[in-house]
Amino acid sequence: MLPSGLKETELNNNNQKVHPQPQPMEQQSINQNPEAMEALISNLFGNISSLKSAYIQLQSAHTPYDPDKIQEADKAVISELKNLSELKHVYRENNPKPVCVSPKDSRLAAEIQEQQSLLKTYEVMVKKFQSEIQNKDSEIAQMLHKIEEANQKRLKLEKNLKLRGMSSSTNESSGDLQFPDLTIELFVSTYEAASKAVHDFSKPLINMMKAAGWDLDSAADSIEPHVAYAKRPHKKYAFESYICQRMFSGFQQETFSLDSDDTDTFFPQFLALKDMDPLDALATNPDSNFGKFCKSKYLILIHPKMEASFFGNLDQRDYVAGGGHPRTAFYQAFLKLAKSIWLLHRLAYSFDPAAKIFQVKKGSEFSDSYMESVLKNIVVDEKGESPSVGLMVMPGFWIGGSVIQSRVYVSGVKVVE
Repeated sequence: MLPSGLKETELNNNNQKVHPQPQPMEQQSINQNPEAMEALISNLFGNISSLKSAYIQLQSAHTPYDPDKIQEADKAVISELKNLSELKHVYRENNPKPVCVSPKDSRLAAEIQEQQSLLKTYEVMVKKFQSEIQNKDSEIAQMLHKIEEANQKRLKLEKNLKLRGMSSSTNESSGDLQFPDLTIELFVSTYEAASKAVHDFSKPLINMMKAAGWDLDSAADSIEPHVAYAKRPHKKYAFESYICQRMFSGFQQETFSLDSDDTDTFFPQFLALKDMDPLDALATNPDSNFGKFCKSKYLILIHPKMEASFFGNLDQRDYVAGGGHPRTAFYQAFLKLAKSIWLLHRLAYSFDPAAKIFQVKKGSEFSDSYMESVLKNIVVDEKGESPSVGLMVMPGFWIGGSVIQSRVYVSGVKVVE
């Protein structure tokens, strides 16, 4: 008989060990250490926030495009992704699942799928970056091409400014060149400088003639005969007229009667010589167009008989004819004159259309519309006849619809003191 209160089933199981029913391992881990799970979740949220911040920085680094910031932000994104992956592995190591029979439900298959998704994300990002890099490379290539074109233009301008070896000394210490604007006002001021240079050179020329014993009255009459001068000192205008006739000869030609085809750099040549001492310029390149101009004009302006009477020989003339440029006071005075006329020619042909020179013939009726009398306070003859031109002292110019008056000596008039 069985003891009272015992069931047969209990007796039958008396020799077997009885264990409590186990809980799922994930649930068991969570219940055993909820603080660790809470910390893991907090880290997960913090990591996601950091990943979002890093991605925003990566996007902002593209506008404006900054390669250094892009690389730095990219590293931050990758670092946060690695931290996220480490959190996942920590969770799986502490909360393993039973091995699944089906491969589709296995943890390994899920991890492979996740890695494939990440790989696709990286591929998209790589392609995006490659596309942006190609665009930037294209922009860089275009900028390099523009820089090369700018450098070529700069080198061409520097070459023109050197005037075949004659470089401008303007602001050499700072390396900056101050270029004046190509205006009618600039041409007028250059014309005034040329007129003054003619007047200034006439003084040493007359003084040399006096010292050599020339008859200045006869010399003035030989230049332009039968001019009724109001006063004897006015005959100085005959010598100014003589200088202009020879120095402006060939002005209407782009080459200025020189054997040269260098006619496309007028304004750069003007700028190159504008602030230079003419003798220094010729010392740099005596065979330049300006040097050839000085040589030809000196030989035309100073007659051999005139020079022989001045210096007792033709040594200076022969030196100039051979391509040299002496440092004598007389020749340096001539160079200032030659420079002023050369600059006026370079500037005249810098305009489009070019400034045109015009001359006034002796005997022409005086007209203040395109003539200016070098004499002030003139009184017209009582007969009422219009005064006539006795000498053209300086030619005039038409430029841009404006007229620069020719300067003339009016013959047969009286001057009020």
